[in-house]
Amino acid sequence: MPFPITVAILPKLAHSKEAALALKNAGVCSILHQPMQAVNLSVDPGLGAIKPEMYSYEIEAIVKENLAEMVRQTGEPLFKALEKCPDLVVVQPDYELYVEASRHFVDMLRQFSPAVEQYSIDEAWVDMTGTERLWGSPRLAAEKMRSRIWEELGFTVNVGISSNKLLAKMAGDFEKPNKVHTLFPEEMETKFWPLPVRDLFLVGAATERKLKLMGVYTIGDLARADLKIIKKRLGKHGETIWHFANGRNADAVTPEPAENKGYGNSVTTANDVLTTAQAHQVLLSLCETVAMRMRRDGKCGSCVSVHLRTNEFHHFSHQILLHGATNITSEIFEAACRAFDEAWDCVTPLRQLGVQMTRLSSEPYQQYDLFSGMSPQQYEKKLRLDETVDALRDKFGEDILRRGKFAQKPGEHMAGGLSKARRTGITKPIPDEF
Repeated sequence: MPFPITVAILPKLAHSKEAALALKNAGVCSILHQPMQAVNLSVDPGLGAIKPEMYSYEIEAIVKENLAEMVRQTGEPLFKALEKCPDLVVVQPDYELYVEASRHFVDMLRQFSPAVEQYSIDEAWVDMTGTERLWGSPRLAAEKMRSRIWEELGFTVNVGISSNKLLAKMAGDFEKPNKVHTLFPEEMETKFWPLPVRDLFLVGAATERKLKLMGVYTIGDLARADLKIIKKRLGKHGETIWHFANGRNADAVTPEPAENKGYGNSVTTANDVLTTAQAHQVLLSLCETVAMRMRRDGKCGSCVSVHLRTNEFHHFSHQILLHGATNITSEIFEAACRAFDEAWDCVTPLRQLGVQMTRLSSEPYQQYDLFSGMSPQQYEKKLRLDETVDALRDKFGEDILRRGKFAQKPGEHMAGGLSKARRTGITKPIPDEF
């Protein structure tokens, strides 16, 4: 059009977010059209509407959520970022270096105490009980850790100190970088409770919205809330975070990781998944990594689950029970496709897909079917083929072999939450310095 236009967007509709984003990318102004209850109470104002019976905090939460649809964007292609900022410096991630640094980091922590539990690639708990005569007070020991990591490994860390794992983790997330913080029970009222409830461990965006509708805005609000009401609204998860808000966590530091109760991978796609064929290809890439990890650990599973997230951030899942336990890629993939086909409406755009195997056992077992099941010979043949592929990929890299479906089509043939370096392990010797 030869003149500027302003477009009103209604929230909570099928394409509200996409429309707002398209207008934003086109340089056209868009505004939120906020639905409200009509004078005629028989008229349904629709989703995301403000109603007279609402409390002020409910209205605030709804409006904020609706506004998020106008501006929320999970990312953008690199070429668009370069168009906006031609001088942008793009640095490729070095996953092997990150894994290597993580190993050095954990090894150094074990020099202070044998009780080290690694939580993620860059987080760990250390039980310093009984080490006072070696390292002094908790703060002094933490300062020694922090300074040694900086001097010998070359990166900064925050160290949180407390009487349990939860409060120590929360303290570690205080002001950064390269600092030591304490959060003991007697400090909770001043250091912990004033924080936004979203800062609490295990409180995500969806839980935050529900809590705000209940008038819970800070961790202190949650700590002082009636547990019965919290459990009624949020179930078992509500009870857990209520105890967390009160600084209660009885988990001990576990030096050795617990046995895996399930194997899963997920991936957020660069673009919306709009067809079954696209989805099946993504599922195949996920099944490749899941099955490979299971075979490496000598595990089989008999329950296949798919987890889907739409481009509107709605989540749903579906599972299939197998006749027997397996770690064969093709079997897992076939079940994942069946679960997906039963779960998806073939219309709603998807942005995240995941595959998970549960009901684990250490040995495969099969319930053979006279009409459709594999014979023992066929099963063994497929297993030997998968194991041969694993061996070749371990020796020469994941890209040495890929399925024909990925030969001419874009997309990573082995996808998932773990980086390639972490899936394959570090094959190079760890140097003295890095």
